[in-house]
Amino acid sequence: MTKPPIPLQADAETIDEVLENLDFIIEQSVRNKNYISAFAYVYRRTTFEIKEAMESGRFQDAKRMEKFDVTFANLYIRAYYNFINGKPTSKSWAYAFDSKNEKLTIIQHILLGMNTHINMDLSIAAATVSKGKEIIELKNDFMLVNQILGELTNTIQQGLGKASVMMKLLDIFGFRSDEKIINFSIVKARDFAWINALELALLDKDNRNGRIEEIDKRVLEIGKMIKNPPGRFLNSILKFISKFETQNVKKIIEKMSGDKFRA
Repeated sequence: MTKPPIPLQADAETIDEVLENLDFIIEQSVRNKNYISAFAYVYRRTTFEIKEAMESGRFQDAKRMEKFDVTFANLYIRAYYNFINGKPTSKSWAYAFDSKNEKLTIIQHILLGMNTHINMDLSIAAATVSKGKEIIELKNDFMLVNQILGELTNTIQQGLGKASVMMKLLDIFGFRSDEKIINFSIVKARDFAWINALELALLDKDNRNGRIEEIDKRVLEIGKMIKNPPGRFLNSILKFISKFETQNVKKIIEKMSGDKFRA
């Protein structure tokens, strides 16, 4: 991983600037020894794959897709900088970031980030880039990302397996394969985001803001279930796994990426 630059003061304008910001967030999180880097790393990998898909012509409208991806990423980047600078952010992002030093499993930290970014931010980004009825034109490219995420899933799982050998327990008991951790599914989350995006795209500013607040509250509740899943048995397994996972955030990123990480 290349040495990240000083964080940008303004929102990213290109997908390369998004990657630079994510590099910075990962490095800063590693330096501060917190788990924000776990989701940030997975998100960077995903963003890089989307960039390559744009460059190879997989999307119908690469220019629009970059605008969409950058708008989407800026919601996370802005939330992160607001949080570390003590400024207000959404309830669900604040909950995820506030958990940064808690001894949850690595997968729980990743899911806390995915939860808010997919279930809420993705809807907002889609409705921002394609307002009104124009949002229908975005659907094919929006859904293509599901396929790209699916192609990346095995790579991410392999990296996570290296960072947390005890995660195999979730496979043994059937929790990870059928997503019983909180029934969190990236594809389902993106479908949920698309439905909300259709609604947000047709609302005026005041009603849109009110609807986003409602979505934020629902996403917060999902975040609480990620941290404390229903069922004593699953909670016990996750707590057992967390005891055997390294607390060295730098080593977690190194094992997930397969590279030495300088921080």
